[in-house]
Amino acid sequence: MDNWFSTLKAALRSMSNVEEMIKIGGIPVMTLIVFGETGLLLGFFLPGDSMIVVAGILTIANGERPALLDPWTLFFALTAAAIVGNELGRWLGVKFGERVEKWEDGWLYKRRYLDAARAYYAEKGAASLVMARFIPIIRTFVPFVAGMGKMPPRRFFAWNVAGAVIWIGSLVAIGRLIGNTPLAKNLGAITLGVIFVSFLPVIYKAGKAWLTSRQGTRT
Repeated sequence: MDNWFSTLKAALRSMSNVEEMIKIGGIPVMTLIVFGETGLLLGFFLPGDSMIVVAGILTIANGERPALLDPWTLFFALTAAAIVGNELGRWLGVKFGERVEKWEDGWLYKRRYLDAARAYYAEKGAASLVMARFIPIIRTFVPFVAGMGKMPPRRFFAWNVAGAVIWIGSLVAIGRLIGNTPLAKNLGAITLGVIFVSFLPVIYKAGKAWLTSRQGTRT
């Protein structure tokens, strides 16, 4: 047990280098990270999309580097973690939604994150449980908002499973496609690229909200 916790701490200390973190912690640590990011309101800062894509790359042998992960084990473990994480997020929303509404902004929690997820859920409905998987921060809070809104558990579970399968499956597949190309030799650049692309929807919505507020002040 002590060795496992030592490995976990070493992996988490290496989060700035996703490849190194995966090599240290493997699928068990990635499973915990996916669970934390999707199920815990304070887990939004954890690596998500970039980690999954890089893990997909590492399921392919490239040059002198052997395949480090089994793709099916990776897919099923992370999909299960994403499903269980969202179910926890929904439960927290049902049980503690009213309390969290009263939280003041702190270092980790920001009220605007919850408001953004609520607006996204109101706009997309149940489909937000699929679409939000691909948007950092929003994917952490949408299950909580669904719980606050008393979304029926069976309906939530169906969309939750669909979202988890599509999210994990597509990103692992993208990683495997890249793993067969020369791009796989520069995982640092790929990590930054995935982070940038994943945040584009957030940047777009923030820019749109800013322009709307600017127009409102001029009228």
